[in-house]
Amino acid sequence: MIERLQEFIRKEKIFNPGDGLLLAVSGGLDSSVLCYLLINAGWKAEIAHCNFQLRGEESRRDEAFVRSLGKKYQAPVHVTAFDTAAYAEQHKLSTQVAARELRYAWLEQLRAERGLAAVVTAHHMQDNVETLWMNLSKGTGMAGLHGILPLQGRIARPLLFATREEIAAYAAAEGLDYVEDSSNITDKYTRNYFRHHILPPLRDIYPDVVKQTGTSIARFREAEELYQQALDVHKKKLLVQKGQEFFIPLTRFSQAKPLATIAYELLKPFNCSAGQALQVIALLDAEPGKYISTGTHRIVRDRKWFIITPLNTAEASYFIIEEGQDLLQLPGLQFSFREAANSAHAISADPLVACIDKAALQYPLMLRKWKQGDYFYPLGMVRKKKLSRFFIDQKLSLPQKEKVWVLESGKKIVWVAGMRIDNRFRITEKTRKVLRITMTEAAV
Repeated sequence: MIERLQEFIRKEKIFNPGDGLLLAVSGGLDSSVLCYLLINAGWKAEIAHCNFQLRGEESRRDEAFVRSLGKKYQAPVHVTAFDTAAYAEQHKLSTQVAARELRYAWLEQLRAERGLAAVVTAHHMQDNVETLWMNLSKGTGMAGLHGILPLQGRIARPLLFATREEIAAYAAAEGLDYVEDSSNITDKYTRNYFRHHILPPLRDIYPDVVKQTGTSIARFREAEELYQQALDVHKKKLLVQKGQEFFIPLTRFSQAKPLATIAYELLKPFNCSAGQALQVIALLDAEPGKYISTGTHRIVRDRKWFIITPLNTAEASYFIIEEGQDLLQLPGLQFSFREAANSAHAISADPLVACIDKAALQYPLMLRKWKQGDYFYPLGMVRKKKLSRFFIDQKLSLPQKEKVWVLESGKKIVWVAGMRIDNRFRITEKTRKVLRITMTEAAV
């Protein structure tokens, strides 16, 4: 078993001889065997144990047992206790998720403080197979097929080569002591349900299902590498970053195949779900200005691009204004929108105020920084003028140009903010409703 462990560590490049390791030891079968294997294989190890205070006397028994392992192997032991139930309630988490968050945060902090190479956990092949089935059931996509990785950041799992039966047989052969966790019997945890009710029927049909699935996981990992290589090619062609915004050219995007998969993988970093990715594809046939919102970003269909802009106004330079919205707060600027009936008092001479014929607008509106190629029809003119030329006429300096915002409706610029409106949106005698937009400086 030690030889197989060392070969797996070498093959997967998990850590190097001489590395100091922090072993996460619960006191159960798997972690007790891992502790014995690594220390007897010659690695310098320290032991870490989390007391989650969820099982009363049993939790205290586990802690005492782990401390005894430290004395047996002459290894430093680090123990911490968590009020897991209170943390779960405070953060609205399940007990299982709360325990995992607390555990890994403490382990990483301790690893860094002790100057150790990796946090080592005792996940084995059956854990990996259970994870694969759980991922398939949740629909995690291609990334879910690789299961638990042997090395992920500073977390190492060198026991993934072994089945639980092999680990139990080894413990019996070596006369190793360990403690039983009663929570492993209950089905209230998802993993336990898969362990007790999903894998046993599969074993009845395919006795070697764990080993065979474990072999498949290794192939899935290689397939995922090819998958990622292909995706990287598409990302380089399709995703352009400018500041905090990302741009996707509509024509190239529409020609990509398979589009649904590429769209999902391309947009996933922006918290876009698979369903929302399909909605983005549908925007190819929509009017400019239509958009999809994720939890962190807005994906806007522009004339030639999808524009991915953060919802955080401190980071964005593209903003959507919905009909009925009365305020847009930006760092250093504020735009207010007020609807009024047409009258002789509707028009303002103040350049910071735009009075627009509301009927000419197509919602949603977009507020953005101006860009090269932009043009509009300045108020009082019937011929279009490029903004770059307009700025020259206005004698704007480069720093002043960089601060200019434009309000857009559909494919048309409505207002060069703080300067002039577009003639096509002016108030006429036929105007019934006026949208009065005021730009003011605001606290950053």
